[in-house]
Amino acid sequence: MRLLLLRHAKSDWGDTALADIDRPLNSRGKAASLKMARYLKDQSLLPNQILCSTAQRARETLARVLPSLQQEAQIHLLSDLYLQSEDDYLGLIRKHGGRAQNLMVIAHNPATEDTALTLTGTGDSAAMADLKEKYPTAALAVIDFDIVDWSELQPGTGHLERFIKPRDLRDDLD
Repeated sequence: MRLLLLRHAKSDWGDTALADIDRPLNSRGKAASLKMARYLKDQSLLPNQILCSTAQRARETLARVLPSLQQEAQIHLLSDLYLQSEDDYLGLIRKHGGRAQNLMVIAHNPATEDTALTLTGTGDSAAMADLKEKYPTAALAVIDFDIVDWSELQPGTGHLERFIKPRDLRDDLD
């Protein structure tokens, strides 16, 4: 089974009257989320289930990813991905992942980074070092597991297949 951990793209802090949950993407975030959407499509990293935070910036990231998907995916908007963004997401993945072969989580830091670090036991040494350094907005960790149901998820059992940041990808969208 494969877990795609996508941190939401860069949000706009311009309107101080907005509640944190209501902050939209800024122009850089919009561009980065489209870049990551193209990468997902080009690499055939296609989730069949998506768990997404209810925060505006996460939902906007999801909206930019959806058109690139070439298959149907179940989408679950979960307020707990926003409310529990200080903890890791293991419990939520176990509870809501079911038997999805390719599960995507679109959420927040530090929980996205903590989840990736907690779950990853092996992987390419350069990708592991990169992951440990920083998990920037719109970054994607692809972690593979030898399980048949997400309820079996355990720390340290995943293999970090890759860690990609928007700045790693070319700028053109042709």
